[in-house]
Amino acid sequence: MPSAADLATLRTPTLLLDEAKMKRNIARLEERADALGVALRPHLKTAKSVEVARRLSNGGAGPITVSTLAEAEVFHGAGFTDILYAVGIAPAKLDRVTALRGKGGAVTVILDSVEQARAVADAGVPALIEIDSDGHRGGLAPDDPALVEIGRRLHAGGTLRGVMTHAGESYGVSGRAAHAEFAERERAACVTAAEALRAAGLPCPVVSVGSTPTAHAARDLTGATELRAGVHMFFDLVMAGIGVCDLDDIALSVLATVIGHQPARGWILVDAGWMALSRDRGTAAQAVDQGYGVVCDVDGRPIPDLIVASANQEHGVIALRPGAEESLPDLPVGTPLRILPNHACATAAQHGHYDVLPAGGGGLEVWSRFGGW
Repeated sequence: MPSAADLATLRTPTLLLDEAKMKRNIARLEERADALGVALRPHLKTAKSVEVARRLSNGGAGPITVSTLAEAEVFHGAGFTDILYAVGIAPAKLDRVTALRGKGGAVTVILDSVEQARAVADAGVPALIEIDSDGHRGGLAPDDPALVEIGRRLHAGGTLRGVMTHAGESYGVSGRAAHAEFAERERAACVTAAEALRAAGLPCPVVSVGSTPTAHAARDLTGATELRAGVHMFFDLVMAGIGVCDLDDIALSVLATVIGHQPARGWILVDAGWMALSRDRGTAAQAVDQGYGVVCDVDGRPIPDLIVASANQEHGVIALRPGAEESLPDLPVGTPLRILPNHACATAAQHGHYDVLPAGGGGLEVWSRFGGW
């Protein structure tokens, strides 16, 4: 494992990835999917990195999930062929999907309207119908009459593949029991929709469910065929705050440097503001507000009650959380610190690469990541 001296050679702020923790997190969900008897279709929207994708047990063919066509194109170029684009398809984007399919990519899209179904069927692109299992975003209710109409349009074009759902509201509850309830809502909604299609004489081979909280808490996925999750690879403070993981499971951190002090205000200034950490305040509504991130020493050990209390563009203001009994630690100018993120997706999006602490030891590695749509 690289030493503090190795980290001191890095320009800050920079995004650190602990590969050993990431691999442990990946294995945890792979074992869970095996136990539940479903295929795992990991979501790579957080990672946006071919090097990360290579650490999945499937090694490079898929199945995977993406949230942008840029992700689909990059991962297909790296050899991943079984790809679900899990954002409602805009008809104007179908040319990019068909171009990928023409190169051998088995790209599937999602939709929830007759208009989309008409365009998708005309383009000959396979699709899953999105089901609303908790009112979080898009999708049809399992008993919506439009479900069968859409299914018939897709089937007539030979493009109906099944149904999918995402229980995004599971992020708003805490604890394994509550997440298990949402997992059952996902399963029940998607299976009900699949049964409605089959009762109408339509095929429904794929029944796809999942979110990181529900994937880890599901007790029974009878009727489902695959499970999706994304932030499980890295985890973050939001996931820790709702009981999906522990702080020690969080594989991402931002390395920052102390650049100043305001003793009268109880502040320590670092060179990581919201441009490095993101503006995401996902823990603000949780039982414990972690500000803009939990502050750790250079070895990744959390410093008691120390958080990034506020952030400007390039300045982070570190302070003790309200009510803390600890004293502000002595952190001289030049001290390196690691900050655990609220939302791994948003923080990672601020950076062009990962500085990797490799699982097998040795020096730091650099893994590229990409953005765009």
